[in-house]
Amino acid sequence: MCISDRSDTAREALDSLSGLLGKGSRGEEEIFSRVARIRASAGGLIGADAREIAFLKNTTHGVLTAAGAIRWKEGDNVVMPSIEFPANVYPWMGLWKRGVEIRMVEPGGDGLVTAGMLSDVCDRRTRAVTVSLVQFSTGHRIDIAELGSFCREKGIYLHVDAIQCLGALGIDVRESKIDFLSAGGHKWMLALPGVGIFYCRHDLLGELDVPMPGWTGVVDPRDFLDLDFTYRDEAERFEEGSPNLHGICALGVSIDRLHRLGTGAVEKRILSLTGRLAAGLEKRGFTVKSPLGDGQRSGIMTFESGVEDTRQVYERLSGAGIVCSLREG
Repeated sequence: MCISDRSDTAREALDSLSGLLGKGSRGEEEIFSRVARIRASAGGLIGADAREIAFLKNTTHGVLTAAGAIRWKEGDNVVMPSIEFPANVYPWMGLWKRGVEIRMVEPGGDGLVTAGMLSDVCDRRTRAVTVSLVQFSTGHRIDIAELGSFCREKGIYLHVDAIQCLGALGIDVRESKIDFLSAGGHKWMLALPGVGIFYCRHDLLGELDVPMPGWTGVVDPRDFLDLDFTYRDEAERFEEGSPNLHGICALGVSIDRLHRLGTGAVEKRILSLTGRLAAGLEKRGFTVKSPLGDGQRSGIMTFESGVEDTRQVYERLSGAGIVCSLREG
């Protein structure tokens, strides 16, 4: 089943879109219909409804939306690991102007921050917990179901940065009790930069603000001169203006491919490869820093040499055409 259009590649989808755009207003109905199908497809990727999906620019845009939507009171706090990628840090740090405390949880001796460690720091003034489902620096996949159950029980919003997970590993926002999810499309979802998805649990809409009101977020955006400042009853209320149609259509083709392959098959393949890599590294005397336990592994493998300088290892691998990153030594 092809959900976005009849294209098999992003280039074909973009060529098709360009043809529709060339028709001006005569192509609008088909374009909007296509975007609606991709929205439903994106929701299906994470176990959500189409009405819970907004197309935003990137992960940061989603984090900003979640942080800005919560109705904070002075003295509230938000809890997060201290090792989050900056996209999931600065939007929350910016809440200091509203009197919100940022609580950073330092990793344990194994370099990991667990769901239990985050829960232990929460108190009655904790309004939100934000965490990457997969940590960029270690590849650690947190037990999001455990964390989600705790947050739901305590009435704490749970925001998840899923960019290092979505497209590679299975995720179900219902089962995991996630309230907000942000993910740019240019990594494991194999789309273009400048587009991503934002999930907001539908029954939260009534208690949230729209931090960046725009004309496409209201109930009847095409009735230009009959102004009605009533928000849509769906996550589209967070889409403030004209969308990145090229990015959305390219993303749709990638999501179609993931649906055809099956996220379970993709995850199995990726974990097979990282498992093989870990075994080979350890056999050659390297120390694998990423956790290898069941439910903890991901598509990221971090390692170091106890003998050779890490930068020399990095330069040798890069010189051999192997793509890797040197982070924090």
